[in-house]
Amino acid sequence: MPYSVKIMTNPAEIAKPPNRLVVAIAYDGLCTFEFGVTVEVFGLARPEMGDDWYRFAVAAVDDGEMRATGGVRFVADGGIELIEQAGTIIVPGWRGLDADVPDALRLALRKAHENGARLLSICSGVFVLAASGVLEGRRATTHWRYTQALQDRYPAITVLPDVLYVDEGNVLTSAGSAAGIDLCLHLIRRDFGTRAANMVARRLVVAPHRDGGQAQFIDKSVPEPHEKARLGPLLDMMHADLSRAYTVADLARMAGMSARTLLRRFEAATGTTPAKWLLSQRLSKAKDLLESSALTIDAVAETCGLGSSANLRHHFRQHFSTTPAAYRGRFGSEKLKKEP
Repeated sequence: MPYSVKIMTNPAEIAKPPNRLVVAIAYDGLCTFEFGVTVEVFGLARPEMGDDWYRFAVAAVDDGEMRATGGVRFVADGGIELIEQAGTIIVPGWRGLDADVPDALRLALRKAHENGARLLSICSGVFVLAASGVLEGRRATTHWRYTQALQDRYPAITVLPDVLYVDEGNVLTSAGSAAGIDLCLHLIRRDFGTRAANMVARRLVVAPHRDGGQAQFIDKSVPEPHEKARLGPLLDMMHADLSRAYTVADLARMAGMSARTLLRRFEAATGTTPAKWLLSQRLSKAKDLLESSALTIDAVAETCGLGSSANLRHHFRQHFSTTPAAYRGRFGSEKLKKEP
């Protein structure tokens, strides 16, 4: 079963960072895919995002020419000194679980952390953060193959083995390679709102949102052929009409299955339950409406199937540590920010 992870922790920790410089760590033995994710998300020019968008740089841990997975050799323009200038630092994997983390890198990351920079790891990059001492007493995750090793080596860390990513405010960690995309999009959503994250996801041609609490892997990524024809349209129908109240019995009848079979097949195909899937979709829709529409908070709650503004506020506080009005004030257009 996937963990139910509260992604946001302290609202004071998730304000827009004034320092927009994102620095990715490069090293000999670089994990090519994980590094590519950081470049694709943060390193490309995106004029449609305006002048307030991220800036990007690469900090090389090793001198001279370095190697990357897949037979690539490269050099970086910057060195480890860039870390102290960064607002966000990304460790895109690491060259091995048993590979030492250079003292200079550990010290630079710890100092950056103390000065308020955000640290983010993808996959095995969490071992660099752990070696730097910034994860003690915190929750973290990594690729499911490495979670036990992480827990054994760093018992002061609470390792969550069955989630895509964990957001601890100024330290964020993700599971295996593709989960790094989810975490990077989550960070954009934190900084710029749902619409901006969806725009970047569209450029990447990936799903705009997978919740951090979703399982790293599921029993069946695609339903059996005779079930796919029933579950696929069912998910589309639920997504198209989120305002409707759905019971398990209703969904089972629509899918032509027993309730027990529906629950089993739904979780096997999506990694979660119908109720959790619906809530995730409804909250995502609510955020989009708060950013882009002039609907009142009550109307947003009703449109998304959350019933009342009180219920909407409850779920926003529980999942995002904020209120719908505060979210609109931060991410909505100027003419919407006066909406109570």
